[in-house]
Amino acid sequence: MRTLVPLFLLTTIPLAVFSADQDKTPTVGSEPNVSITPRVRTRPADAESITDRAADIRVDTTLVLIPVAVTDPMSRFVTGLDRENFKVYEDKIEQQISQFSSEDAPLSIGIVFDTSGSMGAKLTRSRQAVSQFMKTANPQDEFFLVEFNDRPELVQGFTKETEEIQNRLTFTQAKGRTALLDGVYMAMSQMKKAHNPRKAILIISDGGDNSSRYTETEVRNAVREADVQIYAIGIFEPISGRGRTTEELNGPGLLAEISEQTGGRHFAVDNLAELPDVAAKIGIELRNEYVLGYTPKNLTRDGKYRRVQVKLVKTAGLPPLKAMFRTGYYAPTQ
Repeated sequence: MRTLVPLFLLTTIPLAVFSADQDKTPTVGSEPNVSITPRVRTRPADAESITDRAADIRVDTTLVLIPVAVTDPMSRFVTGLDRENFKVYEDKIEQQISQFSSEDAPLSIGIVFDTSGSMGAKLTRSRQAVSQFMKTANPQDEFFLVEFNDRPELVQGFTKETEEIQNRLTFTQAKGRTALLDGVYMAMSQMKKAHNPRKAILIISDGGDNSSRYTETEVRNAVREADVQIYAIGIFEPISGRGRTTEELNGPGLLAEISEQTGGRHFAVDNLAELPDVAAKIGIELRNEYVLGYTPKNLTRDGKYRRVQVKLVKTAGLPPLKAMFRTGYYAPTQ
């Protein structure tokens, strides 16, 4: 019986640079507002994706899938790369890439939204950020919404109707403290009900944690074990600002650590006007990932953590490229 181990998504840079306005990918603080038209994806009936095939696999081995995002020195996404452009290593041993895909497959996405008291003046822009993020959605995507202040609450379970998420946010009010870690933990639990193989969480928060029952260590371990990419938008007061609390000072490091080990990213924002563009950029990144699949040479089912590294093969005519990917996974135990 073949076991499918969660892959990490790698985001890649287009050989022809891809961006929200079709000319260039938005960079924080330097580009005009992003305007995105939702896309309807179709494909031939005989076109079979990695995720389609996974359900039919009945082999006595494990297939590891790794999502990868690729960017150039200007943080623009690079598309059009082939299997030969990648090398994958598990515990420093090179693996043979047996599956390769660069299509926009459906996602299961959780929105983790901060409604603590300090978010008062930031709620409008934060709602706009979610709206821009939703405009990049695939019709087969599904979403849920977790809001948190003193404690987290699942406000909307999985739905394919993006309007339901946005309608819920319309009535959001800012109050209370910040249980960020509890909100992330609840989202990870809800993600176990996802219907799509590709999973992601988007966190929108203005600071660190001052009200959670779960510890940083517990959440870090849960994130490490889960097959979920986490992206975080941290809305912080400027370093020089007097209003920045101790929790907010620790916020960037906390959000970066949670997200980057999953192959996602953390975006620190101190200008509210940038929020919608940053959210749109994250949505675009999720739509432009490569998925690499391999059967590990180490087939021992010991439940141990396997470190993964993806390297890009240097290609003539291209600048140095950067690959972002999940840094490991836990081997199956049976």
